[in-house]
Amino acid sequence: MKIPIFFRPEMSCSVNSSYSPSADKPKKAVADWFSRPSIAASIAIQSFEPITEQTLYEAHSPQHVRRVMACEEANGFGNQIPEVAHSLLYTIGSLVAACEHVLKHGGVAVSPTSGFHHAGYAFSEGFCTFNGLAVAAITAHNANLAKRVLILDFDAHQGNGTDDIIERLELDWITHVTASKSYETRHECMKIVHQIDDLLLEASPDLVIFQAGADMHVNDPLGAGLLDIRDMAIRDEKIMSACSRRKTPLVWNLAGGYQRDSKGSIEPVLAIHRQTMQACIETYNNGR
Repeated sequence: MKIPIFFRPEMSCSVNSSYSPSADKPKKAVADWFSRPSIAASIAIQSFEPITEQTLYEAHSPQHVRRVMACEEANGFGNQIPEVAHSLLYTIGSLVAACEHVLKHGGVAVSPTSGFHHAGYAFSEGFCTFNGLAVAAITAHNANLAKRVLILDFDAHQGNGTDDIIERLELDWITHVTASKSYETRHECMKIVHQIDDLLLEASPDLVIFQAGADMHVNDPLGAGLLDIRDMAIRDEKIMSACSRRKTPLVWNLAGGYQRDSKGSIEPVLAIHRQTMQACIETYNNGR
């Protein structure tokens, strides 16, 4: 099978004044994957419909949503650029659609998105405007597609916005694993990775959303320096293999990553995302 990637050009926004490359990363990551023949042969673009502003109300304050979308309030990148606001309905739409797909068809899907887990019920921060993780989980739950959801947040930073939404809306059917709350050191992080089967058994999720953050890498300027490239390969392989063996629907996305090379390119970040995609192909296409 070909790994479905839920992508539309509207997800990317090159008009952005932020340090973070996240707004334009969907287009760059997808282009990078299709430029590699060994990857391109095993993936396929899947279109989808953007979500509506009303869908965001499931996880966020309606007033906050309306003000951000009207560019009356700064988004998570700290600006009020209309093109950024417009792209949000597509980035979150990608994750929502990917989750719906795997819940109906099984297997794995990819949402080449970032910028979710610092966004709380009524606030945006840390390059995150709205919390696509929470929106996708709640949408699947409300559609009776998933009774329980496991969010494996392996971005280098704590998903404080996800915690805020879970606590405020009392979403006791979500199990949330995130930096600083579930792990702070390499040892603690890799312990979760190596015990992923036990975690899946305990959480018993109908859906796993895996944030495969590139900012966990030791050289990331904004990361915690937790993992080297081999650790990250083990992370990806263990999580994907466990979900595949247990036939637990899995969606993964890009999350953070801020390295640049000497030319200012985000090639080091793209290389990490490329490794995650290769692990996905090996697991789901080659039966690892």
